[in-house]
Amino acid sequence: MEIADGKERKKVKRKSRNSHRKATQKISATDYILAIILLLVIVVTLYPFLNVLEISLNDATDTARGGLTIFPREFTLQNYREIFSSNNNLLIAFKNSVLRTLIGTVFSTFVCALFAYILSKKDFIFRRELTVMLVVTMYVSGGLIPSYMINRQLGFVNSFWVYIIPTLINAFNVIVIRSFIEGLPDALEESARIDGAGELTIFFKIIVPLSKPVLATIALFVAVGQWNSWFDTYLYNSGQVDLTTLQYELTKIMDNAQSLSTSDVNMITDQQMLASRTTPESLKMAITVIATVPILVVYPFLQKYFVSGLTLGAVKD
Repeated sequence: MEIADGKERKKVKRKSRNSHRKATQKISATDYILAIILLLVIVVTLYPFLNVLEISLNDATDTARGGLTIFPREFTLQNYREIFSSNNNLLIAFKNSVLRTLIGTVFSTFVCALFAYILSKKDFIFRRELTVMLVVTMYVSGGLIPSYMINRQLGFVNSFWVYIIPTLINAFNVIVIRSFIEGLPDALEESARIDGAGELTIFFKIIVPLSKPVLATIALFVAVGQWNSWFDTYLYNSGQVDLTTLQYELTKIMDNAQSLSTSDVNMITDQQMLASRTTPESLKMAITVIATVPILVVYPFLQKYFVSGLTLGAVKD
């Protein structure tokens, strides 16, 4: 009997060992498959950015040959030199873009958060009416001409504040922040009121600290929009050199290069082509890098709040 029991124990151990080995093999195979898929996703995602950077750092005439991958064949900074030498306003434009991004982001995030806090109050009398008016603006716009006439009457033409005040409130941003605030426990505000706290104290001492994820997310949205905006400069401040922005100046450089390559190609001599050593394609890639790098530098500091800010704003207890 003992011998039979010993054989049965060995069989059970052998079966468990084999099943564990099979399970390990299945997990390992799954891990390999997932790793390959994620690697492909990374390659597909990063390759366009690396290709743009490569073309911007590669010699323009060599780029015309094609066959580039992710590393420059003939490294050069001529494309960037051409951009900065062809426009003397880039430093002023860069300063204005940084200022409008910083000021616009802080003011817009604060105003949207304050407005969202008001709309989150269930006992607010005009809560429904203001919400409807806010949502309507997401689908119906007054148009370009009425907007220009209003901004002109308010004195925003040829003014730096045209970059800030007309874009203070964004309906989507307000709704996202309001959803997040509504998901916070009501007991926090009730206990604060019992201790004698007013609305502003509750907003600054309780709501704002707890809403850091969604506020950081909205701040990133606003910052990207402010940094990439150029059409408002074209409409309101195109004649003011001291109010120009980086995106507007880069757009002008790109338009000039594009028009030169299409309409005036017969008037350009071989010496001029060799002197410039640039093409519209190379200039376009260099401009893309200049416009993108500042946002890429800022994004990692806000990335940890990005996903949680959007997902928590949609979760209700």
